[in-house]
Amino acid sequence: MAKMKLITRRKFLITGSLVGGGLAVAYALGGDGAANKEPFAQTGADGDYTLNAWVKINTDNSIRVAISQAEMGQGILTGLCMLVAEELGVSVDKITPEQAPVSSVYGNFTVIQDSLPFSDGHHLGEKTAGAWAMKKVGKLLGVQVTGGSTSVRNFWEPMQQAGAAAREMLKQAAAARWSISPNKCDVRDGDVIDTTSSRSLSFGELAAEAAALKIPEDIKLKPAGVRKVIGTSPQRLDIPAKITGQAKFGVDTILPDMAFAAVRLCPYFGGSIKSINPASIEGMPGILTKPVMLENGVAVIADCFWRAKRAVEELEIEFEKPASGTISTNDIFDQFAQQISEDDGRTYAEDGDAKATLLKNGDVFTAIYKAPFLAHATMEPMNCTAFVTDDSVEVWAPTQVPTLAAWFAEKIADVPGENVKIHNPLLGGGFGRRLEVDYIIMGITIAKALNGRPVKMIWTRENDMQHDMYRPAALAQFSGCLTNDGRIEAWHNQVASPSITRDYVHRLLPWASADMPDNTTSEGAADLPYQFITKLVEHYPGPTPIPIGYWRSVGHSYNGFFTECFMDELANKAGIDPVEFRLRHLAGHEDFHQVLTSLASVSNWAAPLPEGHGRGVALHESFGTIVGQVVEVSVSEYKEITIQKVTCVVDCGEVLYPDGVISQMEGAIIYGLTAALFGEITIEDNKVVQENFPDYEMLTMAACPEIDVHLAPSGRPLGGAGEPGTPPIAPALVNAIFNATGERIRELPLSKHGFFV
Repeated sequence: MAKMKLITRRKFLITGSLVGGGLAVAYALGGDGAANKEPFAQTGADGDYTLNAWVKINTDNSIRVAISQAEMGQGILTGLCMLVAEELGVSVDKITPEQAPVSSVYGNFTVIQDSLPFSDGHHLGEKTAGAWAMKKVGKLLGVQVTGGSTSVRNFWEPMQQAGAAAREMLKQAAAARWSISPNKCDVRDGDVIDTTSSRSLSFGELAAEAAALKIPEDIKLKPAGVRKVIGTSPQRLDIPAKITGQAKFGVDTILPDMAFAAVRLCPYFGGSIKSINPASIEGMPGILTKPVMLENGVAVIADCFWRAKRAVEELEIEFEKPASGTISTNDIFDQFAQQISEDDGRTYAEDGDAKATLLKNGDVFTAIYKAPFLAHATMEPMNCTAFVTDDSVEVWAPTQVPTLAAWFAEKIADVPGENVKIHNPLLGGGFGRRLEVDYIIMGITIAKALNGRPVKMIWTRENDMQHDMYRPAALAQFSGCLTNDGRIEAWHNQVASPSITRDYVHRLLPWASADMPDNTTSEGAADLPYQFITKLVEHYPGPTPIPIGYWRSVGHSYNGFFTECFMDELANKAGIDPVEFRLRHLAGHEDFHQVLTSLASVSNWAAPLPEGHGRGVALHESFGTIVGQVVEVSVSEYKEITIQKVTCVVDCGEVLYPDGVISQMEGAIIYGLTAALFGEITIEDNKVVQENFPDYEMLTMAACPEIDVHLAPSGRPLGGAGEPGTPPIAPALVNAIFNATGERIRELPLSKHGFFV
């Protein structure tokens, strides 16, 4: 029965994705989150009273709030607690966040809504029938996911409603005690007060009576004009524990009688184990079982990780390359170029006849750009602790998809779904890597071999670097021409890259096919705000044997580089200042216009620069947020780059937590600079060349520039904050180098062209 339930749900998952053209990461809140309090009630402590799915109040006056989103450095514990604190009339430091259990009530439908096969037009996607249908599917699925810069967008309203519902229930309980109307009651700093007298009762004193009341259906939220918490920047709730070392990440999991596992995986994509000699490690200390065979490797379980790692490294194994032959990075880019030359791409945006315009113009400018495969390189390597018995499985895994972890745990351990328990500790970095479940499946499989004893599996950095789900490589071929007055008459962008959604869905459901339009391949290319006289954007899906996945800002990460650099090239060809050139093409988009003009002002764009210095600009919208960035660099005659300053202007709609948005922009800029300067995963002989941070370099603190972030909300709908800071930084940097040196870079990373910091 449990298996039938799983299969049915998964079938529905993939059906929904196919209808919409690719599910990606779904999770939908589904229904009234405030009303279904059962899941949160199951995790109560002594004295806890659960008022709804999000709020518990204890007789000691403590307030606990369910957080369904993974905390991976983005400050979401604080941001989401602020929404509840606002309505309860308390400061956020009065609230203790608690990791929510796995339940459909905490699903995120915004992620699914965003996974429309392609946008129906700039700023129209969220208003289309397709978006409406995807929202319904998302609510029905109720899958918990942290991704797509959706945490605040999805939970902004339900968590405020939860806080407001709890407030009204507490007021009703107090009013009953005092035999007055609830309208004569209010909340203040954890007390309910009688506004007609000096009487008050604490939340703790009222918790039991309030929890017994029916949850109100018609809840009024605080008007924006009287808010005291939203829009402020309190101290982050997760920071003290991280500073003192008390914070617990997945890799910190320690359980009684725990064993440890290390793995060795086939280095060749599509390869296999040809032979293995278990006798080669017999007698080594601490080994607890014979080697555990995995789908693409082997694991050794020992009484400590070091012994497990030594043993698996000593194990005599012969790996075999795939029969299909080998592939390299150059082969993949040759494949992309060949696909574009065949001219049978999928159209994502078309306005007028760009091809005919290019033929007639006679002064066509062309350029080819390339972006490499990239690893996520999370600071905390992949790990999973699992405890499998005959009829239950318990998992401790830092994951962005706890619902999927529960589904696969049920399947692999072959136990009833009600006997599956998922713990989701802090994540030491996600960036999309922990949207995958490969390491969780592996951890449970290994633990199953040592039934009745918990096992913690840890990947080494080398395992992680060589067995990631990589940001896909991509190639873009542009053709453009200008009018006599410096307007873009034709814009033809042909992008070749594999489909992330197809790979992701196939990994979850190998029997499924999802060869459908995938908006991740065209986002940031097809949905540009710029007004061109004619436009054609096509995508050429180029499957490769390299596993690919969601990387911070996904398709925007390379399409932003391609499009904003080509805009700069056309501005230069037209002999027009790059900011002025962009403004000329932003008619009808006052919000973009405002961000760009603000950026020019705060960055001192027009101020003269010394010899060897340059400024570059880029403007990009992703996940509903507009970000403009100006990078100022100096470049020596030896190509040594000093990034003097990055200025960033953000319009993400109403700002919940200003310091949180600024921190997200700073982190995204540093992450993007690292990739632009050094990031590259190269494939040779069907395997990854890089092994660890010495050959996959990170930006150091010493090389990190001054970053100046300005928030400029224009009143547009709420946008995301976690990813939109990444796409503009690479083109702004490359455009700045061109401004300083006259050298145009069309392939990342910059280190390939002799530049260094």
